[in-house]
Amino acid sequence: MNTSRNWEGFMGRGPGAQHVQRRNEIADAVLAIVADRGLAAVSLTEAAARAGVSPGRVQHYFPAKQQLLEAAFERGNELSSARILAKAGADLRAAEPRLVLTTVLNELIPYDAASQAHMRVRQSFHALALADEQIAARLRQLYDAFHRDMTDLLHADQNAGHLTPGTDPHRHAISLVALAEGLAANVLIGVTTSQAARQYLLAAIADLYSRA
Repeated sequence: MNTSRNWEGFMGRGPGAQHVQRRNEIADAVLAIVADRGLAAVSLTEAAARAGVSPGRVQHYFPAKQQLLEAAFERGNELSSARILAKAGADLRAAEPRLVLTTVLNELIPYDAASQAHMRVRQSFHALALADEQIAARLRQLYDAFHRDMTDLLHADQNAGHLTPGTDPHRHAISLVALAEGLAANVLIGVTTSQAARQYLLAAIADLYSRA
């Protein structure tokens, strides 16, 4: 997931825009493969067939499978951000902090084919990071920004009197993100349902706010 509150991007016309569109089409194909058949089915050949292009075209943009997964990871983040904006409003800075917090954390829990594919790819990056310091460093940067954004939302509500003065926004932000992602993993392997996982998450958020 894109973890910054600067959710909206801009891409102009011309070769750059076309390049991004082609990459997105291939990344979308990877996400579709993951949704239908899982991560193990992803390959340059399968991505090419799904995207309706030649294997050479896929290899031109993504020479290795890991780069395909990385593109799918980034594309999933982009699509996830769009879903968040659709639910919480185009201007997140004008939205209620609790609404944004809840919407973003709920988006971490898969609830349909698209979000399930995104979270499978996301989980695969966590696994790759255990053996690849470059990926681990990138994830640390993403989580640092994510935790900071969630902390800012909780801090805003604390200033508005919706959380008790003694609450530590940063600590609770980290805990809520960890809870959402742990529940997401359980949903992906069938330990719990998406609906139950969301109820657990909402209960944890409600409990935090009820202390005010």
